Amino acid sequence: MDRAQKEALVDELGQIFKDSGVVVVSHYAGITVAEMQDFRARMREAGGFVRVAKNKLAKIALEGKPCESISGMLDGMTVLSYSEDPVAAAKVTEAYAKDNDKLVILGGAMGENALDVAGVKAVAAMPSREELIASIVGCIAAPASNIAGAIGAPASNIASILETIEEKAA
Repeated sequence: MDRAQKEALVDELGQIFKDSGVVVVSHYAGITVAEMQDFRARMREAGGFVRVAKNKLAKIALEGKPCESISGMLDGMTVLSYSEDPVAAAKVTEAYAKDNDKLVILGGAMGENALDVAGVKAVAAMPSREELIASIVGCIAAPASNIAGAIGAPASNIASILETIEEKAA
């Protein structure tokens, strides 16, 4: 890799560290190519990404970024998983680490907040953006459907009373 390629990689990593909602750092020693492809596919389905980069270049890219605190975790065979959604990368990485003992979560960062292993697990336990939006929409829609039911109830009650009277008269 020549100097221009390294500079481009540092810029790309810097953009990742700046824009991501969460970055999870893990060791991946012993993972096969097929297992890594499976991990990448699961992450892609959740809207996240997996990146393997030289630790030295990643540390250079971290300088001055909000998540600079994770530079100490970049030692050995590390893989970065990240997503815009502050929960997606942590959820997928945590789930994959449960299935595959070779992936060991070291920690991560959410903005300026450094996360240890327990912190990553806590973030993974949180509801995703889509789940939160669905619950908010449900909360907003419930009163509207209650009002619609209350408005329609008297009319249906009158209709059933008239139908009962009509049946008695016949």
